[in-house]
Amino acid sequence: MSLPKPRKTELTVRRIVLCGLLASVTLVSACTVRPLYSSAPLVAGSQVGAAAELASISVKPVKTRYAQQVRNNLIFALGQGAGEPASPVYSLDLGVSELVESAAIEQVTTDEDEPTAGTVTLTANYVLSDAKTGTVIARGKRTIPSSYDRPRQEFASYRAQIDAENRAARELADVLRLSIAQDLIKHGKPAAS
Repeated sequence: MSLPKPRKTELTVRRIVLCGLLASVTLVSACTVRPLYSSAPLVAGSQVGAAAELASISVKPVKTRYAQQVRNNLIFALGQGAGEPASPVYSLDLGVSELVESAAIEQVTTDEDEPTAGTVTLTANYVLSDAKTGTVIARGKRTIPSSYDRPRQEFASYRAQIDAENRAARELADVLRLSIAQDLIKHGKPAAS
């Protein structure tokens, strides 16, 4: 068996390195990462920055306590504490559902099989539409679970569940804000008309 010629090996290594470099440049050029908190517009052609674009969204009223928590946190996040816009460009229809489950059962110290941990799962369905025309821009669904301890005392267990709902509502509002920003980028509609 003979050794390969050094000239062929050098050419093969150069080709592999060149192909790898070309592939990495192609992958890096495809990345389009934008900071959400920048002053650059979310939508191409818009004169409004990302914060102003998100602040121009009005969130429709909801009926349940946990849905109201999501709505309040979302309004605060979208408007950066300023509240709802006076003349909204977009309208957000929000539907929130809740699922409460027992996550663990204590079987060691009692014979009652009492649940000792629970999980609250909040699911939000949203429809983002143009406030003037009513055309649907985006639809989405996001889910957030939140775990909590269930003590034996009834009021303490109820309060722990409410605290878990509030935690899930805050997290769900943050996820919805990011999702809506992504939807506005995908849609590409200028906010200032």
